[in-house]
Amino acid sequence: MKPVAAPRAHYNQIAGHSLDRVTGLSDGIFAFAMTLLVLGLAIPAVAGVSSESDLLNVLVRLGPSLLTYTMSFLTLGIFWIGQQAQLGQLARVNRHYTWLQLAFLAPVSLIPFSTGVLAHFIAFRVALAEYWLNIFVLGAMMLAGLEYAKHSHLFREDQLEGEPLHPSVAVRAMRNRLLIAQSLYAGAALLCLVNTYVSITLIVLIQLNYAIAPRIPLLNRL
Repeated sequence: MKPVAAPRAHYNQIAGHSLDRVTGLSDGIFAFAMTLLVLGLAIPAVAGVSSESDLLNVLVRLGPSLLTYTMSFLTLGIFWIGQQAQLGQLARVNRHYTWLQLAFLAPVSLIPFSTGVLAHFIAFRVALAEYWLNIFVLGAMMLAGLEYAKHSHLFREDQLEGEPLHPSVAVRAMRNRLLIAQSLYAGAALLCLVNTYVSITLIVLIQLNYAIAPRIPLLNRL
């Protein structure tokens, strides 16, 4: 009697199938990037401060750094929640989706660098364009993960108790939000041709809309 051959498995069939590991790594990188942002705020040197007015002047000069820190913290918070929403609808992951998430985390880890460049050269259009490009790549990679997961049937097909939306409806909502947000960010970035501070202010207002989600019908559709 012939011995039964042991079944063979291709490496790619077993690699990158842990949703928990993807979630854990993502949370760690987001937390580390958020921590690096605050480390970019330099504490005033004691030697240069001898009075209350000196300290006030130094803190005022930190304005660009504080502004870009706020903007970047909002950026990371919005994308972390967006990724959380996407991962929460998955039934499983595979190697290709895991690599798409790693590609998404690469620009996440670049946010502190982009923030530092913009803080030091806040009046320069190139610095604002570089920051917007970071946001654009973040959105593009999140959308790529969303579309791949839909195409590969990685999303759950049933609705869990307490969920406001069916998974298929949630996927459409996430896609629409990404496309609208990226269009708004691109429009805000173009305003750097007028003034970089105007551009940054509009980006922050867009982010506050997504973060606070005011009960205004028109804004709720964005």
